[in-house]
Amino acid sequence: MEARLQRWGNSDGIRIPKSILKSLGLKTNDKVNLDYLDDKIIISKPKKKISLEEKFANYKGENLAKDFEWDNPKGKEIW
Repeated sequence: MEARLQRWGNSDGIRIPKSILKSLGLKTNDKVNLDYLDDKIIISKPKKKISLEEKFANYKGENLAKDFEWDNPKGKEIW
């Protein structure tokens, strides 16, 4: 697909067809990552950042923290 660069203020821009935006789940004012590699411009969706709480929300495994032991000092640690 070809697109034409057009002046927008002090920059140039391209228009991305609605069908492409829809297939990527993007809409007006969404943030995207913009990179270049060799002679290519790469526009991609940013990866969703999730909190540690969200990462472990569905964790059903064993809690290993109870098996933790404080060993004797090995260097100049202050206890």
